Amino acid sequence: MLRRRDLCAHAITRTLFEPTSLPQAFARLGFVQADPIRAPARAQDLILRQRVVGYRAGGLERAYASLGIEEDYVYAYGFVTRSVWQLLHPRAIAARLPALDKKVLALVQVAAAIHPRELDAHLGRKRVVNAWGGYSQATKRALERLHHRGLVRIARRESGVRVYASAPAMVTTESADARLQQLAMAVANVLAPVPESSLQSLTARMRRWMPRAKPAKTQLATLVRDGLLQRDVLDGVPYLWPSDDPEPTDVPRRVRLLAPFDPLVWDRARFEQLWGWPYRFEAYTPVAKRVRGYYALPMLWRDQVIGWANASTATGQLEVDVGFVAGRPKERDFKAELEAEIARLRDFLIVQEPRTLAG
Repeated sequence: MLRRRDLCAHAITRTLFEPTSLPQAFARLGFVQADPIRAPARAQDLILRQRVVGYRAGGLERAYASLGIEEDYVYAYGFVTRSVWQLLHPRAIAARLPALDKKVLALVQVAAAIHPRELDAHLGRKRVVNAWGGYSQATKRALERLHHRGLVRIARRESGVRVYASAPAMVTTESADARLQQLAMAVANVLAPVPESSLQSLTARMRRWMPRAKPAKTQLATLVRDGLLQRDVLDGVPYLWPSDDPEPTDVPRRVRLLAPFDPLVWDRARFEQLWGWPYRFEAYTPVAKRVRGYYALPMLWRDQVIGWANASTATGQLEVDVGFVAGRPKERDFKAELEAEIARLRDFLIVQEPRTLAG
């Protein structure tokens, strides 16, 4: 039977590994979730700054073309290693290509790379309703559909905008079950130790692209039976993690301000069970209903997530407003460690000296 403190240490030390190079961090993670909001930086950059030596905001966008990685949707949208990307395709999508998509694909195939704006001269600027109820260029939505099918890929980004290129033909000799099991292991590698129910739900989501595969529950049972996943229970909740995980090491006495989508905090059910309070991402919550802020960064101190911080560079300086779930820690070294983390955040953002406002 698991102990909560042991599971906390396992979760922290396996994902917050000793910082390394950007290629090595990607190889270890396999997937980094993306988000366009910058408050104070994009999620992918906030995630990588905890795991890459000397990382600076925007570093992934600058290095993307040389890393041999791709953008795609796994359990969320983000950046994946080529090995994971190849497992995602071909996706079983029955619908035929709409006429506009065929025209867009033909233009992409004759260009080395194409910016969405370049399609306007060929196909116009018609707008359509997007998934969020707003409006997007029809050609942009066509590019997104082609990308999801694996017919185009992201060659690079320019000021955050995706630039597209033709993708290689996606073929595989592996069975749907083999692909889905490998994808389940890839997700477990990012999120473990992960509640079994969460991993089953995410595996079922990926199974929509390969309907001939056995159900997600069967896939996870096979991985446990074959010794690839280990299973144990904390307070009645089954957890899974890769069987080759090393033993947890001591958690350092260090403060870390984490991205809202960091692997350590991504699973909100696990978060609440391990740390005893509900963290919610409130960027899309009406201002009057926000409890912790627009883009509150969970604050990890040693092996506990004790509060949050909101960081802003609107004034040209880094301003950090911190809050605590059960009061500010009384340990003498906490203040120094918090200041050190804010200094690291400032260096990552390359802004002026910060001001800290105690919450």
